[in-house]
Amino acid sequence: MTVPRFWREIPQRYNLQASKCGACDAIHYPPRTVCPECRRASIGNLEEVKLSGRGTVLESTRVHKAAPGYEAQVPYTLALIQTEEGPVITGQVVDHDGRAVSAGDDVRAVFRRLGEDGDAGVIYYGTKWVLA
Repeated sequence: MTVPRFWREIPQRYNLQASKCGACDAIHYPPRTVCPECRRASIGNLEEVKLSGRGTVLESTRVHKAAPGYEAQVPYTLALIQTEEGPVITGQVVDHDGRAVSAGDDVRAVFRRLGEDGDAGVIYYGTKWVLA
């Protein structure tokens, strides 16, 4: 299997795939193999679900000093996003043209380039968020 294909087949990165417990209906992202609420009762009762990609900003912050490898992106906005289905996801909010991102703002998931692997040129994609 090629490296790009391997990365494309990580469902939670590319499809916002989560797990839903058949015992208590809790939805978890990233997917779990055992529900943290039901524990043993959830074994064999988890199903894969795809999140809608819509949510609401709970909190956000503007990053001015980037982690290594992200220096070219500063300043950027990170937010805690409450998805419609329940799980809270940390994600980067993009394309807001400097407008402040505030708690209560509606957002939707978009598929964007995350980076590339050195000189090999393998490009990684993933989920970011835009104001809806």
